[in-house]
Amino acid sequence: MSAVDFSVLDLVPVREGGDVAQAIADAGRLAQAAEKAGYKRFWVAEHHGSEGIAGGATSVVLAHIGHLTETIRIGAGGIMLPNHNPFVIAEQFGALDAMFAGRVDLGLGRAPGSAPVIGQFLRKDLRAASEYFPQDVAELRALFAGDPQLPIAATPGRGAKVQMWVLGSSLFGAQLAAQFGLPYAFASHFAPQQLDEALATYRSQFRPSESLDKPHVMAAMSVLCAQTDAEAHLLASSQDQSFVQLMSGDPGKLPPPVEGYRDMLPDKVRVMLERRDEARAVGSPATVRDRVRSFITRTQADEIIVAGPTFDPAAREASLALTMDALNG
Repeated sequence: MSAVDFSVLDLVPVREGGDVAQAIADAGRLAQAAEKAGYKRFWVAEHHGSEGIAGGATSVVLAHIGHLTETIRIGAGGIMLPNHNPFVIAEQFGALDAMFAGRVDLGLGRAPGSAPVIGQFLRKDLRAASEYFPQDVAELRALFAGDPQLPIAATPGRGAKVQMWVLGSSLFGAQLAAQFGLPYAFASHFAPQQLDEALATYRSQFRPSESLDKPHVMAAMSVLCAQTDAEAHLLASSQDQSFVQLMSGDPGKLPPPVEGYRDMLPDKVRVMLERRDEARAVGSPATVRDRVRSFITRTQADEIIVAGPTFDPAAREASLALTMDALNG
């Protein structure tokens, strides 16, 4: 397993009975645990309008995490670029690079990361803005590079050594990452349907660039490791409940675990959850090791990023340590 790097994706979940301040503090402790366990990156995703997710001000949360850690790379997994203009993102991540030089990643996504109503409050037509995603990625890259043809320089931003990524859950992101010669991260933890086709497309169409000479793939998995399979599945029921709430149009705070949760669900809902299980490793160290290794064999990924909140933050910190020990064992 030494050829594969492992990283962590966190949504900064707000637990039932908890608040945003607690969620951000929990994210900082989780990043410290990830660094101690030997993970390469700690990414925070931009989501809006959900009382159960506190990472909307992504660059601010990353600054907090950066000050609590020393070596782990920190980044956005990702920034939903249609929500913003490239110049502001160049300034934000240029500032992060100035504070945490050589440690900052910027994953870029095309989806709004929230319900459509967010466009009204961002004062943007997000459907139209998403059509400019390729141009915005190119502009952002030029701002970091300090392209002399631009009429303005981003300060901070110009000259920042931010590692840019394209994120995706379909063929569009794969094609764009290949065109720009950027590393590609696939959101297989919640949308595994086009995983194999997207990775094949990215690798076959990849064009080397100044930043990357060959394809580099990260694939996401939901991973939860505990001492036994039964304990891990109980802890993972919080994730299942949260996903069902989201798909039902009623997202909320992260709920506590429920014994036998999947068995209580209608067949249609249970099947919806099971479709995500091909990119999921929940169980004892031996179970998680086998599932992750099988997924790596399938995808030939260069990196695996592990997602999956727990109601008790300490359980996820323990999961990260158990997972890394199992994979290195």
